[in-house]
Amino acid sequence: MLSRQVFRSLRAAAPQRAFAAVPARTFAAAASADVKAPIAVFGLDGTYATALYTAASKTSTLDATAKELAKLGSLVEKDSKLVAILSAPTLTPADRSAVVAELIKQAGASGPTLKNFLDTLAENNRLGLLNGVIEKFGQIVSAARGEVEMTVTSAQALDSKLLSRLENAVAKSSYVGQGKKLKVTNAVNPDIIGGLVVEVGDRTIDLSVSARISKMNKLLTDNL
Repeated sequence: MLSRQVFRSLRAAAPQRAFAAVPARTFAAAASADVKAPIAVFGLDGTYATALYTAASKTSTLDATAKELAKLGSLVEKDSKLVAILSAPTLTPADRSAVVAELIKQAGASGPTLKNFLDTLAENNRLGLLNGVIEKFGQIVSAARGEVEMTVTSAQALDSKLLSRLENAVAKSSYVGQGKKLKVTNAVNPDIIGGLVVEVGDRTIDLSVSARISKMNKLLTDNL
């Protein structure tokens, strides 16, 4: 797991720890004023995500950066301990440098864009924002590509054939604008019991068994 690799990196960095204060670094300084994100995302993680999008666009590394961040996002999602490590207030500058080096290695990043960005997060002691930055950066990139996100929530993972049928059906509907393309994700939530919850953009179609039970319970309660 990535958290184990990070722990090893921290142990290796321990003899070199330096406790001197590091001045805050602004990643947005590398951004071009004439490059704007297609949508606004909010919060401090949104600010960093927007700055990364702008810098990656300026340096023509947007696709590569998106792939590298997506890989990191997958690793973070599978490793709950990593979030705690990244958010630890006791990390020294040497610790944070070691963490960044391991993240760069795991992401397979070859260019400077992601490294410069992670260095900025580390120097500003904001590595704990990484998960939120990854999510909001993905939203910005999807909007730039003309993608409409569709999340299909089911009690169990759906097979690719069923997901493909759902994608084709929704793509032909009014839920997706002309010239747009769907980006489909299958989320698993056993609490819905059965059926599906389909979210397309800001619209939700709740066909879950749990929703039907809730409606039935409400009808029974209202009539008693």
